[in-house]
Amino acid sequence: MKPRTVGEVMTREVAHACRDTTFADLMLLLDGRRVSGVPVVDDDDKVLGVVSEADLIRHQATGVRGSRRSGTETVEGLMSTPAVTVHPEQRVSDAARVMERHHVNRLPVVDEEDRLIGIITRHDLLRVFLRTDEEIRADVTDEVLGRALGLPPGSVSVSVADGVVTLDGRVNHGLDVWAALRLAWRVDGVIGVVNRLVPAEGMAG
Repeated sequence: MKPRTVGEVMTREVAHACRDTTFADLMLLLDGRRVSGVPVVDDDDKVLGVVSEADLIRHQATGVRGSRRSGTETVEGLMSTPAVTVHPEQRVSDAARVMERHHVNRLPVVDEEDRLIGIITRHDLLRVFLRTDEEIRADVTDEVLGRALGLPPGSVSVSVADGVVTLDGRVNHGLDVWAALRLAWRVDGVIGVVNRLVPAEGMAG
């Protein structure tokens, strides 16, 4: 069983700005691509920062108060830096935690040389995590219990309610209990695991 990676769900055709992109061009870009923010890159496609509609709004509010500063007529004066980025081989669940920790809605995806190769958004994450209970149950049954652990069909029952998996049945060893719980947690869409497994080695008789 292999968890989904950032590279599998990211958007590869990335709208981006340069440090000398003007506000007017940025607004046209955001409107034309129907996005709320974009990475800012240098001439070598390395990510310098991220600029969003929220940055523009803050700039406009500053201008209304009469405190506009020189240099803020381009993206370089607005972007949030340094940019929080992820790599394509990272798990989608890891990207979700990074977004939550840094309170951002998008993460530029970079290669080993920090060059922009894609972007992942909260919408991309929702496509992964908003799975039906039946899809989750099938993955746990087939991939975790069957393929990974090699347990006989029917030895463990799997039920899923609102993303919470319940495992109920008999396994050979306590290690199988640990492995089943750990692997079930790694299935995309799982938000909780209830353990009702009993190792045969711990049963009387």
